[in-house]
Amino acid sequence: MAHMNSTTPRFGISKAFFATAVAVLSGCAGPHDQLTTGGIPDDYRARHPIIVTEAEQTVDIPVASTDRRLTIAQRDLIRGFAANYISRASGPVYVLSPQGSPNSAAAYQLRNQVRAELASRGIASSKIVNTSYAAAGPGDAAPIRLSFTGTTAITTQCGQWPKDISNDLSNQNYYNFGCASQNNLAAQIANPEDLVAPRGMTPIDAQRRNNAIQEYRTTTSTIEDVADSNSGF
Repeated sequence: MAHMNSTTPRFGISKAFFATAVAVLSGCAGPHDQLTTGGIPDDYRARHPIIVTEAEQTVDIPVASTDRRLTIAQRDLIRGFAANYISRASGPVYVLSPQGSPNSAAAYQLRNQVRAELASRGIASSKIVNTSYAAAGPGDAAPIRLSFTGTTAITTQCGQWPKDISNDLSNQNYYNFGCASQNNLAAQIANPEDLVAPRGMTPIDAQRRNNAIQEYRTTTSTIEDVADSNSGF
């Protein structure tokens, strides 16, 4: 009986200690497990969001004083500009030729060729507006500038350093972090309106689907047959 009396209190203390530990642990796993650290936003997409807005789109076509006809490179620039316009805008297209520069005569002569090239790429002649701009000086390259206003995807300008990162101990990425990636992504978006809403699906190619079904129904060879035929290579 003495042996039983000596062990009973120890068992009771151990059981009470276990119950207390469980209660403490369960308290730790209560509402506090929903808390997260880092109350300051640290997402580069929030600092440099990509937005869809209306902006001027320009392309400069270099012109030498001796140019009399558009070169292949110049036509490539115009073709890319026209494709960009057709996908993003429907308003006027401005063809700006320089004035007061050594190449102004050549640019004026090429202007009609630029108009013809734009028209051949699907832009109505009634939407092409000829205008001019004053060259900065004799040393100005003074290109022919094509311009239109359309929807585009943009983000914040890079190179902003509002804090001294050498004295920042917050263990968070710096303000300019991710800006270049966001600008590159915005520049690569073919249709900025895709960021606003998805486009409708194109209809299926019924002929191609029927050909695939017919081939599936008429083919008798199996994967094993194909493997056996290639085993000799």
